[in-house]
Amino acid sequence: MSTAHTTHQSHAVHATSTSVNGWSTKKIAILSMLCAVSAICTLVLQFPVLPGVTFLKYDPSGIIALLAGIAYGPAAGAVVSVLPYLVHLATESGIYGTVMAILATLTMTLPAAAIIHGHTTSTKVMIFGLIVGGICSVIACIGDNLVVTPIYTGMSIDAVIGLILPALLPFNIVKVLINGIVCALIGKSALRALNVFSSHA
Repeated sequence: MSTAHTTHQSHAVHATSTSVNGWSTKKIAILSMLCAVSAICTLVLQFPVLPGVTFLKYDPSGIIALLAGIAYGPAAGAVVSVLPYLVHLATESGIYGTVMAILATLTMTLPAAAIIHGHTTSTKVMIFGLIVGGICSVIACIGDNLVVTPIYTGMSIDAVIGLILPALLPFNIVKVLINGIVCALIGKSALRALNVFSSHA
């Protein structure tokens, strides 16, 4: 067997052992860690952000999904936007809370990641992407409430409409503002750390 053929086989084995569908095993491990941290956030760091509206609670898991998407692309952001919330299928949130949380996170993460990924050194691009993602999320959340809430809670559409201005709209605006501002403030430092970790794959 030639040296060249042996070297080719060695490289093929190495590539197979360190990459799955283009994702290095190191990156998969990092995404798994981010999913775990996000799941913990959704379970223990929930708190209301609007006075008198205690049934709507914020948690910082959306920030983690944003960082994953911006660092590794929309597909990675989607993974961290979906998997951590599945734990809520076994909690009082049930399928309704799980569906709403996933939709809210996906609709901010995917547009932001699509715009910012690959342009993380540009503050203007990051801010623009976060604003677009935030607007998409707020619009989607209101629409989702109008469609999904009556199905899972039995509330009438009129009752849901009555909650938009006093509760749903301000809550979702506050949520995307917190996620966007925190991500903008810590984004570059966090992304450098994530890229350093993944570069050693």
